[in-house]
Amino acid sequence: MKIDRISSLLTFIVLLITIMMAFAAQAPSVTAAQKPVYVVELDGAVTAGLNNYLERQVELAQTEEAQLFVLIMNTPGGLVDATLKINQLFLNAKIPVAVLVAPSGAIAGSAGAFILISADLALMAPGTTVGAAQPIAFSPEGAESADQKTINFYAGHLRSIAREKGRPESVAERFVTENLTIDAREALELGIIDYITADLTELLETVDGMVIEKQGITYSFETAGATILREDMNLRERLQNWLSDPQIAFLVLIIGFLGIYFGLNAPGTIVPEVSGLILVILGIYGIGLFDTNTTGIILLLVGLGLIIAELFTAGFGILGIGGSLSMVAGAILLPMEPLMAREWYTTFLITVVGTVIGLLIIMIFIIQRIIDSRRRFSDGSVFFNLPSKGLTVSELKPEGMIKARGELWKAKSADETVIASGTEVEVVGSEDMILWVKTLKADRKTTLEKD
Repeated sequence: MKIDRISSLLTFIVLLITIMMAFAAQAPSVTAAQKPVYVVELDGAVTAGLNNYLERQVELAQTEEAQLFVLIMNTPGGLVDATLKINQLFLNAKIPVAVLVAPSGAIAGSAGAFILISADLALMAPGTTVGAAQPIAFSPEGAESADQKTINFYAGHLRSIAREKGRPESVAERFVTENLTIDAREALELGIIDYITADLTELLETVDGMVIEKQGITYSFETAGATILREDMNLRERLQNWLSDPQIAFLVLIIGFLGIYFGLNAPGTIVPEVSGLILVILGIYGIGLFDTNTTGIILLLVGLGLIIAELFTAGFGILGIGGSLSMVAGAILLPMEPLMAREWYTTFLITVVGTVIGLLIIMIFIIQRIIDSRRRFSDGSVFFNLPSKGLTVSELKPEGMIKARGELWKAKSADETVIASGTEVEVVGSEDMILWVKTLKADRKTTLEKD
């Protein structure tokens, strides 16, 4: 009996395994052709904003299990720190990375040469150029080549990347030491690039069916007809990219210092000092002395400090508005950390923007009330308008007191005559807050009463 039960159970298990294997065989397998290709275009300087943008795009490409990440590049160079981070990003990416210098006439100068050599697949369009990667230093006399120690370091670093990617080390080194510049055909002959392709379509056709190895993993491409995915920079990355452009950064920094200077030389203006302080912080970030995280936190703290200062000082709304703008800039620049949920940052940004909008509405209301009160003061309030008539409460001989509009006024007889107490008088003028009055005649009294 027990044997029959065991036999039935084993038969059921075998049947279940057979059914599961049949379903697994029928389940569609994900092929390389069904995997997308992520494409990003770089046209301009290599900046911290671009680095953050590429980091997010590579992360998305890995999440979507893309078969290839393509960077189409046309750059004269850029910031060293951002370039080295992009090198690390491409070298350690979990998917293959292709860099194409395009379109025809494009260049991969300075930082672009570092990025091209760090790619798993390096390609150039006909008529493009790569090289001139010698670092430069800025001094009061202008831009000049960096010292030999710095040149040797970056030459060795680029040589190391070339060795890792199987490219000619000596040529890569000459990009830095000799400012070597070569065109696409020379780069192909020397082994700096793998192919010459005119555009993205030709690139995908060229690498279709290719198999490469990266970090011990083999990747095969079926890129012909693959889905192309692109995503533009978000607001945070656009701001970072704009600020970290070297030319923009120096302009922002100079304008900020000028604002503080003029503000200190014209006390009470407030606007130049507040705007100058915010611009100096953004300028320092742009030239790379502050990282994005530090800049975001500093701007948030400065904004909070300015808003608190507005509450305890007569800033006429300027401090509050400046603080609000500083908080918005800080919230936008605050980078996303890997361990924090993306939804948290969205909620945080909405909270900051909502708070700032509320504060701006309050500031606008306060400013409007101040302007109205000042306008009423300049037009003259009821208190400072002269009364038309009054009643003497003391004898005017020729000076005394009268009562008008429920207030006591110092008055003087206009014709120097004595006016008895309890007499109705009309005001004919004033001098230094002293009213000049005359006895109110009967016909005049009737007219005033009718009025």
